Amino acid sequence: MSHPTLNRRQWLMAAAAAGLLPLSYAQTGPLKANARVIIIGGGMAGTTLAKYLRLWGTNIDVTLIDRNAKYTSNIMSSLVLTGQRTITSLQYAYTTLKQKYGVKVLTDEVLAVDPAGKKVTLASGKVLVADRIVMAPGISFDPVPGLTNPLAMPHAWQAGVQTTTLRQQLLAMPSNGTVVMSIPKVPYRCPPGPYERACLLADWLKKNKRQAKLLVLDANPDFVTEKDNFSNAFFNLHGSVIEYRTNTEVLSADAASMTLQTTTGPVSGNVINLIPRQRCGPIVAATGLANATEGRFAGVSVLNYESTVSPGVHIIGDSSATTQPKAGHIANQEAKVCADAIVRAFAGEQPDPAPVTNSACFSTITMTQASWLEAVFQYDPVTRLMTPVANASGASIGWSGDNFDQMNTWFKALMADSFA
Repeated sequence: MSHPTLNRRQWLMAAAAAGLLPLSYAQTGPLKANARVIIIGGGMAGTTLAKYLRLWGTNIDVTLIDRNAKYTSNIMSSLVLTGQRTITSLQYAYTTLKQKYGVKVLTDEVLAVDPAGKKVTLASGKVLVADRIVMAPGISFDPVPGLTNPLAMPHAWQAGVQTTTLRQQLLAMPSNGTVVMSIPKVPYRCPPGPYERACLLADWLKKNKRQAKLLVLDANPDFVTEKDNFSNAFFNLHGSVIEYRTNTEVLSADAASMTLQTTTGPVSGNVINLIPRQRCGPIVAATGLANATEGRFAGVSVLNYESTVSPGVHIIGDSSATTQPKAGHIANQEAKVCADAIVRAFAGEQPDPAPVTNSACFSTITMTQASWLEAVFQYDPVTRLMTPVANASGASIGWSGDNFDQMNTWFKALMADSFA
């Protein structure tokens, strides 16, 4: 299949203004013949990696495996709860990856990975072999004691059925009801996400359930990001709706009585948005790669996102343990650093010794206004970590309708960079 052959520096210059590309790439020599890469997971990280491997290493055979025929974006999915978006508006097919870039896409379930033999066994019975394997399965959730039906208290932290279920529960609750929302201990997917969802829901409740309350249970001791904006929104703008409790961890759940047992006592509500603590995708743990963050996530070298325990196997996106936030934009960035490193490796070269990544994030403070947060990370050769660049990072002072419009523009650009 035909696909464009673009210089990696040309892609850098074309997309730098949108903050979609890491900031340095080098040219490579001839690549290894018949090089093969298998990618597990077709989310923001896996899809971006597949696309850029084909752009930068045109003779690399790339196979992408995901259990779903389409990807549903978690970014912007809280707007489904307020009726401002539909789930279908957040769904992206892999057609362009296949037809334009020549990626082989398989809709299948990965049962096992042999990291030494670089083999992947699928539910269909196929066994695939590659030179390198990249895992990008996203997150999984700790089980909540007592909660046998997750739809009774949906987390909606993976967009799909749980998102539409939570929307229906919010519509059906009484006008003077109580919504309970939990925020898990860090690290979790999208650090500002729970706080922006709380603000969005509070604004929606004001307009649609005018006597309702929102109780936010934060397992952390304080806002984990954007403290100025979120504290202002929680305690002032939405102070009549939101009650915020810190250091409150969910211990168990009883769906029959719609009650949570927490470290600060029992809590009941009409609707409970229970977001459990998170860890790497099960296939990462099953392969023995979850060796960081108390065994929750996979340790990697951020020069190439190669596992610290299994050479030739890379982990990108939410399943990896890095100092960067677990977020869709960062997953996009990690994928490009990884793609560049793999192309270099197939040319017999070392990874870029000084990778730089950047991330933008918009937070809905109301149904029509948003704040923003941006950060640039640079590799520190002493700590071997990605560290924030202080003078290149920051947040908006307050929120605005213009930021809300820019959020939509940013989202379209980000998704196009990964899927178009």
